[in-house]
Amino acid sequence: MDVEQITEELYGLKPGEFVAARDAYVAEARRAKDGVAAKEIAALRKPALAAWAANRLARERRQEAQRFLTLGERLREAHRTLDAEQLRAASREQHRLVTALARTAAELAREAGQPVSETVVHEVEQTLHGVLAHEDVAELWSRGRLTKVPEAAVGFTAVAPEETALAQAPGQRPEPEPKPESEPKHKPKPTNEPDREATGRRDLERARAAAAEADAEVARREQELEEGQRLRQAATTEAEEAAAEVGRLETGLREARQTRLDSQRAASTAGKAVTTAERDLQQARRAAERAARTVERLEQGGA
Repeated sequence: MDVEQITEELYGLKPGEFVAARDAYVAEARRAKDGVAAKEIAALRKPALAAWAANRLARERRQEAQRFLTLGERLREAHRTLDAEQLRAASREQHRLVTALARTAAELAREAGQPVSETVVHEVEQTLHGVLAHEDVAELWSRGRLTKVPEAAVGFTAVAPEETALAQAPGQRPEPEPKPESEPKHKPKPTNEPDREATGRRDLERARAAAAEADAEVARREQELEEGQRLRQAATTEAEEAAAEVGRLETGLREARQTRLDSQRAASTAGKAVTTAERDLQQARRAAERAARTVERLEQGGA
């Protein structure tokens, strides 16, 4: 059995379809006495709903996914090298793309007949942040095979100021000069220009890192504001639609009540008409009977 092809098929299914399809393939592999395939397929884990939605995004929007993976490479490289300028630019793009792609994933899920809640959308966002922060998560997502939401990448866009000095390449670190065993007392005291220069560089790196974190914080707050505005607009629209529906239902209820009253009046009128008709019918029958008896008597008398 082609385990790779089966795996690709299974992770393209909706979560509710995964287990039954996987178990069916396991049973088929066992019937074919392919124990290795049966074991590998049985080990495949059902994806969480948010992971499935993120996987669908990677499968259905491959160009956008590739651009997002490239952004992750840039961010990870910026963290490794503590390139504050690159980190600042990539961080701004990160928050914008994560929000947009999470919404796209939700739309794709709805199109597939699997609508997701706002909680799941936030978990998709967390998953996408994990894709940016971790190469192993990025590799699984690029193949559409994530099974769970990764842990939040806390502080991924932040750069610790004290790391800047440690991040310099070995060739860039100032090597301490060996001290002579003894120095003449009359030797002039060495200046601290190199120390001031190193301190200035460290201060500059700290400032750049702080600026990058500030920009990232602004982007996060802007994202929260946009999300709050979106939720407020959605709630307002829902309330307006509900009010309109209530109005329609109240109008329908009034019309139904009026129809019921009209029907009751019509039924009452019809009932009275039926009673009158029944009375008139009885009177007509009695008159007909009297007339018949009269005719019979006259015929007998004439005979």
